[in-house]
Amino acid sequence: MPLLETQLARYFMQVAHAKSLSKAAIKLSTTQSNVTARIKQLEEQLGAQLFSRHSRGVALTAAGEVLLPPFASKS
Repeated sequence: MPLLETQLARYFMQVAHAKSLSKAAIKLSTTQSNVTARIKQLEEQLGAQLFSRHSRGVALTAAGEVLLPPFASKS
């Protein structure tokens, strides 16, 4: 898996686990805006929204749930 895809997988997994962009950013030692940009990049590449955003964080969409097992085995 190329480095960029590996990084996107790491970001996806952290956000999915933390259920929060800001908490994932802390774990990844980066900014929330960087995490948001990487998630948007991944969503654009896949053509699907992976997370639904709400006031208390994020939740996986159906597409995100489908992506979770394959990415979990690569992280």
